[in-house]
Amino acid sequence: MRAVAIGLLVVLCIAGIGAAGAAPSVNIDAFYGSYEGRSISAKGEGLSKRDLGVEISPLDRGFRLAWTTMKHRADGSTQRKSYTIDFRATRRAGVYASEMRTSKFGSRVPLDPMKGEPFVWARLHGQTLTVYALHIDDNGVYEMQVYDRTLTDTGLDLEFNRYRDGEKLRTITGTLVRSAP
Repeated sequence: MRAVAIGLLVVLCIAGIGAAGAAPSVNIDAFYGSYEGRSISAKGEGLSKRDLGVEISPLDRGFRLAWTTMKHRADGSTQRKSYTIDFRATRRAGVYASEMRTSKFGSRVPLDPMKGEPFVWARLHGQTLTVYALHIDDNGVYEMQVYDRTLTDTGLDLEFNRYRDGEKLRTITGTLVRSAP
């Protein structure tokens, strides 16, 4: 009996240590604000310098995520890409559906990956807001882009991963500083 009690105590202590080390969960409003980053790096991939801007703002039943990437090329030219996606809360805690087009009934809905469009959703877990974008090509091969934006004391840490049919193709990391609440 004593051995069972000691074993149970050890299990509870280990579980308590694991829980104490985990970052507390936050609400989506902790992410609201504007963020800027000067560069992104990818280990071993020789990427050029990039500037980043991210804005996360409240919407009725969800949030809007807008981001811009400015890539600086070796020849001095730049390439700018900007995206804006609205997300609404679902019945699943911490899961948000994208609202990227208007249906024929007037509702905002996700795009259709079977038409070559990205299917996008977001998940809030702990201190991280993850956005997933699923693409399916004409041959049925999928590509998944995963953007992890994790809250820090000064802003966000960004990690981007791109996968094709389960194979990791690229990892990019960066740091963004909160520039406005």
